[in-house]
Amino acid sequence: MSIIEEQQQHFIDDIARLFVPWGVPLTAARLYGYLMLMPDAVDLDRISDDLEISKSSASVAARLLEQYTLARRRSIRGTKRILYEVSENYEEMLGQQNRLLEALANQLLKGAETSRSEKIQQRLRDMAEVNFAARDAMNEMLRGLGAKRSG
Repeated sequence: MSIIEEQQQHFIDDIARLFVPWGVPLTAARLYGYLMLMPDAVDLDRISDDLEISKSSASVAARLLEQYTLARRRSIRGTKRILYEVSENYEEMLGQQNRLLEALANQLLKGAETSRSEKIQQRLRDMAEVNFAARDAMNEMLRGLGAKRSG
C-alpha cells in the first residue's frame, strides 16, 4: 500500500510528464520523481509498494535510471538487498547530453555538405549552430557548477 501523499504524487507525476517526452519510460520517470523525494535510499519492495508497480518493473526502471546516471545503487553488506537513491552526479548526465548535442551538430554539418540546395544547406548549418551554442552554454554552466562544488 502506497504511503505517498497527494502533493508528493502530483510532484512525481509532474516529473514524469517532463521526462517522458525525452524518451524516458513512464515508470522510470515516475521512479526518478519518487527518488528525489526520498531522504534515504529505498529498496525495490518499498518502491513497488509506494509507486504501486510490480517489483520487476521497479527493478527495470531503477537499472535504466542507473544507466542515465540519475540513480545510484547501494548494496547492504552481507545481504542481497539493493537500495536505490537519486544520484547527485548531475555533471555526468549533462555531459552525456552535451556529447549528444555535439554529435547532432556535427551530423547536421555533414548533411549540409551533402545537399545541393543552398536553402537546405543553410537550414542545416543554422540548426548545427544552435546545437553548438547549446553545448557551449551547457559547458559553461558545468564549469561553474564544478568550481562551485570544489570551492
